[in-house]
Amino acid sequence: MKESSRKHGMLAPCAACKLLRRRCAPDCVFAPYFPANEPQKFASVHKVFGASNVNKMLQELPEHQRSDAVSSMVYEANARVRDPVYGCVGAISLLQQQIDSLQTQLAMAQAEALHIKSNHQFNTATSSQRPASSSSPDHRGNEADSLWFY
Repeated sequence: MKESSRKHGMLAPCAACKLLRRRCAPDCVFAPYFPANEPQKFASVHKVFGASNVNKMLQELPEHQRSDAVSSMVYEANARVRDPVYGCVGAISLLQQQIDSLQTQLAMAQAEALHIKSNHQFNTATSSQRPASSSSPDHRGNEADSLWFY
């Protein structure tokens, strides 16, 4: 169907124009950012921001910034649909809590590693300072003698 409409000089409507049930003009501000094969993308943005507001925002931006703005609006709209109260701020807050928790765990692991390393160095240093055990004729390491003390 798209092929036949293109042959006759008409373009298939973008997702925005299809949802708004209007004819998609060749200079449609939505068409480059809301293709017909991604209808949910515009639907969520329209639900949160409204088509008129999205149109105004896009027209106020230079063309090279519009794609990033649409990506941000889609992200925010999807976050608002999932969490109507906090939106993407809730997701950011959750991620910040995870970062704080992981930083605490990392600090604890580093402290434990340092503690183990210092114990190892201390044990190595003290074992090298001990005199070698001399085998005197009185203490030959007889197993029976050592068991007697227990």
